[in-house]
Amino acid sequence: MWLVNYRFYRFTVQFLFTTGRVDVDHVITRKMQLIAEAETLIQFSALFLLYQQLKPAFMKEVDSHFTEFVNSLVAKSVLLDSSSSASLFPASCSEKELHKAKTLRAPPEHGKIFTARRSLLDELFEVSHIRTIYHMFIALLIVFILSTLLVDFIDEGRLVLGFDLLVFVFGKFPVVFCTWLCMFCATVTIPYHLFVWWAQGYCSSSHRVLRSLFYGMLFTLFQTAGLGFGPTYVAVSYALPPASRFIVILEQVRLVMKTYSFVRENVPRVLSSVKDKSSTVPIPRISQYLYFLFAPTLIYRDNYPRNPMIRWGYVATKFAQVLGSLFYAYYIFVRLCIPQFRNSSQETFNLRGLVLCIFNSILPGVLILFLVFFAFLHCWLNAFAEMLRFADRMFYKDWWNSTSYANYYRTWNVVVHDWLYYYAYRDFLWFFGKKFKAAAMLSVFTVSAAVHEYVLSICFGYFYPVLFCLFMCFGMVFNFILNDRRKGPIWNVIMWTSLFLGQGVIICLYSQEWYARQYCPMENVSD
Repeated sequence: MWLVNYRFYRFTVQFLFTTGRVDVDHVITRKMQLIAEAETLIQFSALFLLYQQLKPAFMKEVDSHFTEFVNSLVAKSVLLDSSSSASLFPASCSEKELHKAKTLRAPPEHGKIFTARRSLLDELFEVSHIRTIYHMFIALLIVFILSTLLVDFIDEGRLVLGFDLLVFVFGKFPVVFCTWLCMFCATVTIPYHLFVWWAQGYCSSSHRVLRSLFYGMLFTLFQTAGLGFGPTYVAVSYALPPASRFIVILEQVRLVMKTYSFVRENVPRVLSSVKDKSSTVPIPRISQYLYFLFAPTLIYRDNYPRNPMIRWGYVATKFAQVLGSLFYAYYIFVRLCIPQFRNSSQETFNLRGLVLCIFNSILPGVLILFLVFFAFLHCWLNAFAEMLRFADRMFYKDWWNSTSYANYYRTWNVVVHDWLYYYAYRDFLWFFGKKFKAAAMLSVFTVSAAVHEYVLSICFGYFYPVLFCLFMCFGMVFNFILNDRRKGPIWNVIMWTSLFLGQGVIICLYSQEWYARQYCPMENVSD
């Protein structure tokens, strides 16, 4: 009995000791696993913090190498495409030959590359939150319409549905259409045939310089007299109203820029083919030139990326939005501008009244800015792009996110910016050297300011260089102060504040001058 108890006791002790040891081993093993996981987490956190510190420098280095690679690839592709021969620049060509080939054409990053892409607002309007902002602007238009109808009903005792202002500003439309038709027909025939005649006889000519000078003078004469003086004379002599003048003058500027781009892009190709002693002269077809005249771009290419089909519903929507924007602008002027400036023009000038007028003009000025952007840069250009199946729809970028005026100028109107960048800025640097970047920028600002002031002067019928002074003074200063190194939300706020004030100044001063000339005409006073 004692032996049995002893064996039972020993078995119990061994069992408890074994079980306890197993539990202790399990706990120790689990703790070691947790310690290893904690060490792994600490190492991962340290690596993540190190990555966050090195990320800007790393991404900058990657971006630099990627940009160099893309520029090199674009350079090679354009050099290959600039000749009719596919083997014009073989891989084994010498550096001297490559340099000679580059000097045939100014190398402004070797030209704009067109790719198929949608407009930014079309993508943003697919987001319900952004679409709500669009709906808010529509609601504001409805409020303007109700306000106008109610005020007219109270004043007149009936609903006044006339649009006298629209009828006035778009008056004499037959003259506008005939002027545009003459401009367009002349642009289709004269520049194209001048280029063809020059290109066909250039290779066999024994006086190439004189031939080039002769045809260059004829082209310049057409640009200055045919497209320059003619439409301006019609707009002034026929006393066209403001909106009708805008149509004529803006079409004049557009056709001048397009014909220059056509010649600027094709002349180097002819020179390259002659230098390479090619058997064929690269002359674009008339259909390619005609397509370019309608295409929503100012940079000529023989071919552009095209969409497979036309969405006529999309076209109708865009033209309807243009029409809606036009009525929107009408109600802004009727409710916010005309009552204010009609009364202020008959009052004695004082500084307090001017300051109040400027700040009261900020709201209509900003609304007009948005409408011009939306109606023309988005709706009008997208409508024509859709009808022509033109696939590159980057007519603007996200200018509203700009933290610098330098970025704002690049992204507000990409169509015009591309023309100024490649044919004014980069060609200036190619001709004078890259040391004169400040002079090149100043020349581009001057040209842009002069053209804008020319358009406003002809359309309003008087020279009042407010926009020119804003461009050349505040525009240049802000371009250097608010440059690309400025980042962060505060700089975007500063950019928008200055933009608001500028729009208020423009609307206020031009409107005051318009009504001053209406109610206070200048008369010759003799003693």
